[in-house]
Amino acid sequence: MNKKIEEIFDFKSKSVIVTGGSLGIGYGIVRRFAEAGADVVIADINEKAGNQKASLVSKEFGVKVIFVKTDVSLEEDVKNLINETEKNFGKIDIMINNAGIFPFANAMDMSVEEWDKVQMVNLRGVFMCSREAAKIMIKNGGGNIINIASIDALHPSMVGLAAYDASKHGVWGFTKNLALELVDKGIRVNAIAPGGVQTEGTSQVDPSDFAKSIPMKRMGEPDEMATIALFLASEASSYMTGSIIVADGGVLLK
Repeated sequence: MNKKIEEIFDFKSKSVIVTGGSLGIGYGIVRRFAEAGADVVIADINEKAGNQKASLVSKEFGVKVIFVKTDVSLEEDVKNLINETEKNFGKIDIMINNAGIFPFANAMDMSVEEWDKVQMVNLRGVFMCSREAAKIMIKNGGGNIINIASIDALHPSMVGLAAYDASKHGVWGFTKNLALELVDKGIRVNAIAPGGVQTEGTSQVDPSDFAKSIPMKRMGEPDEMATIALFLASEASSYMTGSIIVADGGVLLK
């Protein structure tokens, strides 16, 4: 029997981890899942913002929201994140790999250390968080992994993002292969490819200038990515795995 629409988007009794969850797209995702009834873990390196946002969201929506300080490039931090989540909630239903960095630097001017840092956060972090969360999901009979990629996983957006583009192409490739690996474990793995989204991290870009290159003539909002994450985590997307949803205001149409 088909579920009613309110049941499809009801996340009560679900537990969700959002990396990079204290700001920008990540915080938008945290708020939407809390509104839908989920208990949420904010994983971030920003301890002050993470604790403040966890308290704020918990009070606003009446769900349990905790903060776990996490550098996703460090294996011990990732394992601690998973352990703390299991200890507090007993399971992990949804893992959202959102944490990422995008320093601007031409490849010809970039040091090996700068290159490695981008790959360690953006790609290695996604791998380790997915691997560790999937272990718990398998034990509990299934789950859902959502990776925040980028339109740069499909096409470069500008010069100066070679390291970022390489990492996001990697995230998209990893998403597809992990989806095949985990499909018989009851775990779906999908990705979101945002275009320009107005966040604290993109504040150095003048939105009016950037918007001129977007067919919809505006930048996206974090909440517009959050509602896509809700869709991918819900049974509304139950026949999707190894897929990517592009949300870019039409940029890749050009």
